[in-house]
Amino acid sequence: MKTSDAELKPLSLKFEGIKPFDPYLNLADEIIKLKKEMNAVILAHYYQESEIQDLADFIGDSLQLSQQAAQTKADVIVFAGVHFMAETAKILNPDKPVLLPDLNAGCSLAEGCPAPLLKKFKEKYPGHIVISYINCTAEVKAISDIICTSSNAVKIIEQIPKDQKIIFAPDRNLGRYVMQKSGRDMVLWQGACIVHETFSEKKINRLKFENPNALLIAHPECEEAVLSNADFIGSTSGLLNFVTESESTEFIVATEPGIIHQMLKKNPEKIFIPAPPESGCNCNECPYMKLNTLEKLYLCMRDRKPEIILDSEIMKKALVPLEIMLEMSK
Repeated sequence: MKTSDAELKPLSLKFEGIKPFDPYLNLADEIIKLKKEMNAVILAHYYQESEIQDLADFIGDSLQLSQQAAQTKADVIVFAGVHFMAETAKILNPDKPVLLPDLNAGCSLAEGCPAPLLKKFKEKYPGHIVISYINCTAEVKAISDIICTSSNAVKIIEQIPKDQKIIFAPDRNLGRYVMQKSGRDMVLWQGACIVHETFSEKKINRLKFENPNALLIAHPECEEAVLSNADFIGSTSGLLNFVTESESTEFIVATEPGIIHQMLKKNPEKIFIPAPPESGCNCNECPYMKLNTLEKLYLCMRDRKPEIILDSEIMKKALVPLEIMLEMSK
């Protein structure tokens, strides 16, 4: 990676309580050097900043990242994503250090479904199994029967016996979409992603009018009004594959716009328009994902922290539904 003019400027960011570093460092080069020294693997979600994506050993959606975490031979896992993703990597690799650049990189879905409340919710529905979207805490995974992602949710539900009653948590929009695709009735926990619920149906329709050749593609976490107008619905990896294989050249993208970096890399001749939020803010960007920066990635590798620490019993219990998911996804 070549040093850009921007990289030569002194860095003004300060991190409280952290040993300072040379502001003229080429952080990309330093991260690559540290990765070799540590025998580390850098896993990054599609919603990360483009400069982090370009340094990652593997970029993917939640299912792909889980599969990579389960298979890695690296000594250290550096997770450029959000907290529940790094927790998942730790559960799958209990004896390996898992580093997360910013421990505050959370998830509205995970925060909106505390394990004690889900446990009480379960008690209202005896005879139901709990299928939890991977966007949840380790504690919620530990009281779930099966984990799923947006990539495999329909496939997993279709493998459950038809007479088995199901609670689906925590995303109501993904749950509703899965119900429509599978024909199964499920009890839904009423959670939602703060990014995907902000997309404006009115503004998207205006964009479609202004760009009549553009296809609307949407993540199933979006609200029903947006999904009902979509030409294609899929996980982040599903959206990326669709635009790459499609003969169309213009797309309105209703998911976190970080994915557009990979879409453009694979399809430089195509046009990608980020779907707008309801207000004039940048609410279509995940504030949690964007907490991770190149500076924080370098610092976490240099200092070997922050590290994900989980209770051993929680990890053992949470591993079971994760392993079921990985097996059912084959």
